[in-house]
Amino acid sequence: MIWKIKPDLEILQDGISKEHISEHIGIEFTEIGDDYITAKMPVDHRTRQPLGLLHGGASCVLAESIGSVAGSLCIDMNKQIVVGLEINANHIRGVREGYVFGTARPIHIGRSTQVWDIKIVNESKQLVCISRLTLAVKDL
Repeated sequence: MIWKIKPDLEILQDGISKEHISEHIGIEFTEIGDDYITAKMPVDHRTRQPLGLLHGGASCVLAESIGSVAGSLCIDMNKQIVVGLEINANHIRGVREGYVFGTARPIHIGRSTQVWDIKIVNESKQLVCISRLTLAVKDL
């Protein structure tokens, strides 16, 4: 297991995600494994672009939200924080309704940087977006 803090879905949902962008666009953490975290996001009026498709920026918000939470759980949060350095995303398939599900897995967890792979799929498990998030680990 990669977590320095034992992840708990209730704490992730009710503690970390309240009163931030995640809550405003409906992101909900749904699953935690030994080396991954999954969250879902609705495709609705909050997350669609004018043509009715999932907005690429919303996919990036989902990816960065999951990756940043995962990265935070891999450090001593009393001594360090993680902040985003870079995110990229390739949008593979459009989605008009329902939910998308993002899963973050580590590529690299180092002392000063972390790199996370986030795959976003639709309800049929078809790839919608693939993202890579680089986090800086900073001392408080």
